Amino acid sequence: MIAMLRGVVARAAAAYIVLDVNGVGYKVNVPLTVIEGLPEAGQPLTLVIHMQVREDDISLFGFSSEVELRVFELLLTVSGVGPKVALGLLSALTADDLAQAISSEDVRTLTKVPGVGAKTAQRMVLELKEKIAQFGFERRVDRLTTGGTVQRREGNDALLDDAVSALINLGYNKPEAQRAADAALLEMLQTNPAPKFADLLRASLNRLTNR
Repeated sequence: MIAMLRGVVARAAAAYIVLDVNGVGYKVNVPLTVIEGLPEAGQPLTLVIHMQVREDDISLFGFSSEVELRVFELLLTVSGVGPKVALGLLSALTADDLAQAISSEDVRTLTKVPGVGAKTAQRMVLELKEKIAQFGFERRVDRLTTGGTVQRREGNDALLDDAVSALINLGYNKPEAQRAADAALLEMLQTNPAPKFADLLRASLNRLTNR
């Protein structure tokens, strides 16, 4: 399974890009947030990937952050919400705004997105409200920095992914591994702009074992 791609944008359209990864072009369906944030020509782009395999098709969906990916995958669990509608939701609303709309049962905001009717919006609220509560906690952790953004230097996203993978290999599930690594990295970046993998893994384990 493809979980991440890093390459150069060869072509961009309204709802997808072609990412050139070492000479191989991958068509990746993306929300508007990715299109709006594309780097300058020739600069690399890293996307976290949801891979959908069907009998007659393999589709890739790319996101600029693990948060967007998690929300996308949550949306797909709702009956009547397919990839196209989920991408539309994440194009019309930020992950934070979407989570807020679901948790506050704001059906009116959800139905403003093309393809989302009243019944679908109500199912989203009913099926995701409790799951989104956990997402809200993760976003509050992310905001513990000036201006509400995590100050990460280039390369720390890959470092974070490596730490999460290592924790999963040690037996922790992905949500708890992600929360621990996110919080540990956030704390470390306050004093060290270039943390090492071993230090991040140790700090993440300390959070998991001292709960």
